[in-house]
Amino acid sequence: MTAGQKRMLVRILITAGLLAGLLTLHFTGVWATLPLLEGLAFAAVYALIGWDIVFRAVRNLFRGQLFDENFLMTVATVAAFCLCEYAEALTVMLFYQVGEWFQGYAVGKSRRSIADLMDICPEYAVIEQDGVPTEVDPDEVAVGTTILIRPGERIPLDGRVIEGESWIDTSALTGESVPRSVGVGDDLISGCINGSGTLKVETTRRFEDSTVTRILELVENAAAKKAPTERFITRFARIYTPAVTLGAILLAVIPPLLVGGWDVWLHRACTFLVVSCPCALVISIPLGFFGGIGAASKLGVLIKGSHYLESLSALSTVVLDKTGTLTKGEFHVSAVEPVGVSREQLLEVAALGEGLSSHPIAAAIREAYGKPVSMERVSGVTETAGHGVQATVDGQTVLLGNAELMRRCGVDCETYGSDDTVVYVAADGVLVGTIAVSDTVKEGAAEAIKDLRTLGVKRCVMLTGDRQNAAESVARQVGLDAVYAELLPDGKVAQVERLLGEQSPGGKLAFVGDGLNDAPVLSRSDVGVAMGGMGSDAAIEAADVVIMDDDIRKLPVTVRLARKTMRIVRENIWLALSVKAAVMLLGALGVATMWMAVFGDVGVAILAILNAMRMLRVKIK
Repeated sequence: MTAGQKRMLVRILITAGLLAGLLTLHFTGVWATLPLLEGLAFAAVYALIGWDIVFRAVRNLFRGQLFDENFLMTVATVAAFCLCEYAEALTVMLFYQVGEWFQGYAVGKSRRSIADLMDICPEYAVIEQDGVPTEVDPDEVAVGTTILIRPGERIPLDGRVIEGESWIDTSALTGESVPRSVGVGDDLISGCINGSGTLKVETTRRFEDSTVTRILELVENAAAKKAPTERFITRFARIYTPAVTLGAILLAVIPPLLVGGWDVWLHRACTFLVVSCPCALVISIPLGFFGGIGAASKLGVLIKGSHYLESLSALSTVVLDKTGTLTKGEFHVSAVEPVGVSREQLLEVAALGEGLSSHPIAAAIREAYGKPVSMERVSGVTETAGHGVQATVDGQTVLLGNAELMRRCGVDCETYGSDDTVVYVAADGVLVGTIAVSDTVKEGAAEAIKDLRTLGVKRCVMLTGDRQNAAESVARQVGLDAVYAELLPDGKVAQVERLLGEQSPGGKLAFVGDGLNDAPVLSRSDVGVAMGGMGSDAAIEAADVVIMDDDIRKLPVTVRLARKTMRIVRENIWLALSVKAAVMLLGALGVATMWMAVFGDVGVAILAILNAMRMLRVKIK
């Protein structure tokens, strides 16, 4: 609870106590002979609880912002005072402030739930100066600096381990409770907590470009983009407030001119004004969205604005990239077919030929060989982009690549129709074998697609730059409806444009990707979802939703969360409008009392706020 909320709570409690005392005096008849003193006493307590509302109403009046809830509350309660309805006027203002306090407390709790989750901004980094560990501001650490991370300390900057082994707690960023083992050569992301061992890390990013800074910026800006429902409420209030104000004026003036009874109709107009205040809507709707964003953050999913939360609730088409999204992006050798040589000899030649390449397929072949290779045996390495490598190994001319490279170099080979990527290996113009390399489908990818269909998503489509056979193999494993392969970034955008044109009315399309080439299509889709762990900076910046640990299974969970949020928002809209309409009508007819008006305004607002606060306690499944 903030200092301001504590002060407001004290004002509320003191006012409630004084109101109870004043009402006791009123009902015991003490004020019967002192009506002026009674009015002054109620006015003093009214000033204690309502001075800020009256001040804002007057201030906004001079700023040209006449019709808002402050104006309505001030006019209604002052009019009630003029009718000597002191207790009702004071109670209305007290309950209104109670509602405002509930709103402030609920929003504060929501913000704290995010702040606690994202309390990941490190206060210092440790570097060695003259052999002595020294704490410095993370902003002062340059790329390439070696920093020391001791057990229990938060990782201050993104980097790579150069010495030591440890376990890393990534739960603040990913929601994953199981610690991750790291050692020399592993990448670290800032914001996580070092576990058991001391690590020396070479920084790879400046603090302002690090993961922790980008995440905090996303969270801080999450509430800045309002959803269509919120904009509707804002527009609604701007039209609604002057309309009900005019209605109250007409109710106070026209009937008395026809049938008399100015005090009766003025009282009804005041009741009409009190119940018409739209605070239940303007408070609870944004709170519901903020609660949804907070709940998603606990899951390890960052939603950049409530607009995207609403769009997620209406998904009808999900388009996915392949590598890094549905597959791990980690290649491994799936088959080795030697021709005229042993399996060991084939892998040795291939590992030597690929010894200098940084391509993931080359790394997979070297890993399959499993032995160190002496690059002194290799010379004359040349690489043909998109085709393969030529090198001299132990005096032999070795080719490693696709069938097109073999044909260009006059090597007779049979083209395989494998779903995997096939590397052909030739020595001195003769094929000596093939090595099949495949990507691994992520655990839970098929489960995620199945869950999306359960939620009513009509189409799940893959767009990829990979080969058709490899793409179709993955699509069969996870259960997709369609595959479009061998696409460049502009081809992906064109396909998404076509799919958007085929959308059913009210349906939304989400694209899920992680690469630099996905940034344009992430921006073009209704909702762009990026993988935050392996995803490129460009993809994360272009996306509207970021899944921090790359677990595709969190997408359907987030859709459920979005739908629950929208259900609560709609419940609040219908609750507020229906109760207000009924009480306003009863007030105009003289049936509703000022106390019913209090419930119709403040009571409904509190109910709506409590309903919205359910999002802060939602259980993620």
